[in-house]
Amino acid sequence: MATFVLVPGAWLGAWAWEDTADALREHGHTVLPLTLTGLAERAGEGGPQTDLDAHIADITDFVEKNDLRGVTLVAHSYAAAPVTGAAGRLGDRLERVVYVDSAPFAEGMRMLDLMPPEVADQLGRQVAACPDGWRLAMPPFEVLGLSSSLDGLDEGPREVLSARATPQPFGTYTQRLAGPVEPGPGVDRVLIACHDFTGLLDAGMPMLAFLDHAPWRRFDLSTGHWPMLSAPAELAGILHTAVS
Repeated sequence: MATFVLVPGAWLGAWAWEDTADALREHGHTVLPLTLTGLAERAGEGGPQTDLDAHIADITDFVEKNDLRGVTLVAHSYAAAPVTGAAGRLGDRLERVVYVDSAPFAEGMRMLDLMPPEVADQLGRQVAACPDGWRLAMPPFEVLGLSSSLDGLDEGPREVLSARATPQPFGTYTQRLAGPVEPGPGVDRVLIACHDFTGLLDAGMPMLAFLDHAPWRRFDLSTGHWPMLSAPAELAGILHTAVS
């Protein structure tokens, strides 16, 4: 049985993994969802200094302080950035890294690099205009849907997401990823591609072509960008298959 550390994407906390975690535990796995600094129940711990390095430290400290070994580290969406950093630092504690509708970051990348410059600039102005000046609120669904698939997010999951989402520390978007970023030799590498990533991969996007070749193993899941909310049991089934 595997030891899963589940890391949520932007605006989310460990709560987002609840149904997927329960389904994995029914398979006999150890499942440890993680909330990053400044989010969900840890919102009060964040501040202007909360950046990508802080989230990398959250993950590595959690694994090391709990003396976890044989870890399967799972990243959803934004979490690809800190998980990539943590994977390069965990050494032989890490057995497998899984990216859910996301991909590893290259050294020197930042979240804002994934957006058109005008969008990145707009987000910066939006954050600067907020009273605290360091957090990015989750956009309304009509805006989210312009860049991420909302497939499977019916009224119930949308209400949960709206009610429980917390603003994202913007320093996690602006700071560039520093090395090391490569996991150790022999670490299993898995991609779970939902509608967003299957579309990009099927279109032959050059920067993602490496994900369709060894050592990567690809699993497709027919749902939108938040599968832990739209298809939690199906996501758990793929994760179980990936470690079996």
